[in-house]
Amino acid sequence: MEKGWKEVLVTSQEYKAEMAKSILEKNGIKGVILNQKDSTLLSFGELAVYVEEHNEKKALELLKELKN
Repeated sequence: MEKGWKEVLVTSQEYKAEMAKSILEKNGIKGVILNQKDSTLLSFGELAVYVEEHNEKKALELLKELKN
């Protein structure tokens, strides 16, 4: 990921990454999903959600329950 972005969630479940992005956007934080899943074997790999560095602390607090 580019400089200035921080990873706030890693999951193998696409719906969880989309939920995280939605929660962030509802709270005024831009979230980006980086899909690192294998294109041939979709059961391998992960999705990572990133936010701009200055939003990292707030994003982590908002996503605390999703991580469990």
